[in-house]
Amino acid sequence: MVQSLNTKIDLTIKATCFTGFTEYGNIIVGDKAFEFYHQHDPRKYIQIPWDEVDYVVASVLFGGKWIPRYSVETKKNGTFTFASKEPKKVLRAIRGYVDGQKMVRSLGFFDVLKRALFHKK
Repeated sequence: MVQSLNTKIDLTIKATCFTGFTEYGNIIVGDKAFEFYHQHDPRKYIQIPWDEVDYVVASVLFGGKWIPRYSVETKKNGTFTFASKEPKKVLRAIRGYVDGQKMVRSLGFFDVLKRALFHKK
């Protein structure tokens, strides 16, 4: 059994992790780390200490009414993408440990098109 990095837990919620295959489990936001544990296989887990988080990127649609998924970009190990039932609760819990400047919105569909079409070299 894997040992949690957290000593105090702020939020536990059911979630989906998109790492190659879709994995279902629980997200735990605590005082030391952001953690994801697979619901059936204890060997599949993700633990990201707060000092390792580079950015938290949220995909925001309909003016902030719907957040389908969010990503945690780390300094060394890449990007991990998650979805949960109540993403606003998760992002609010993360905001307590990550600087507000490091929590950003992802580009929308038309923003990507504008950059592709009108980007000057």
